[in-house]
Amino acid sequence: MDAVSCLKTRRSVRRFEARPVSRELLTEVVRLAQFAPSWKNSQTVRYIIVDDPILKDKIAEEATMGFRKNTDNLKSAAAAVIVATVTGVCGYEADGTPTTELGSHWQSFDAGIATQTFCLAAHEMGLGRVIMGLFDGKRIAEIVDLPDGLQVSCLLAVGYPGEGPHGRAVRLPLEEVLEFR
Repeated sequence: MDAVSCLKTRRSVRRFEARPVSRELLTEVVRLAQFAPSWKNSQTVRYIIVDDPILKDKIAEEATMGFRKNTDNLKSAAAAVIVATVTGVCGYEADGTPTTELGSHWQSFDAGIATQTFCLAAHEMGLGRVIMGLFDGKRIAEIVDLPDGLQVSCLLAVGYPGEGPHGRAVRLPLEEVLEFR
């Protein structure tokens, strides 16, 4: 699929087929996601893929802040993908001082770029995914025993797309999101 088609046909998927996704395919998605740019090429994003159903369901039940839709999304998905970032690197000099007034903002920025790259790669490989914003990062870190120095930045549900809505959200008029000066 070409890049324009990938961008135009990508959508969030919240219902998944009840079948596993191979670790080889998930590894290839991460391999492609590694091409995402990062602050000073720091490459601080890490992917923890939880395909063990018991562990995945524990995250769904205990770390989605009571938001039932995210619980259901994770339980129906083949895997949960935890996007984590190494803390204190993006936006900082070697001595720990912020490079710009934005400081740790770059950590989130890099995680966002990497997550979108992961999502586009997954789409290219025939996988559906949804980025979930309501999650308890500290509880997720406890459940998966995330090493010190890593912070949960994002949580995704991933699997083969199931039945569901097939439309796209209406986009704002271009005039509302674009201006030249």
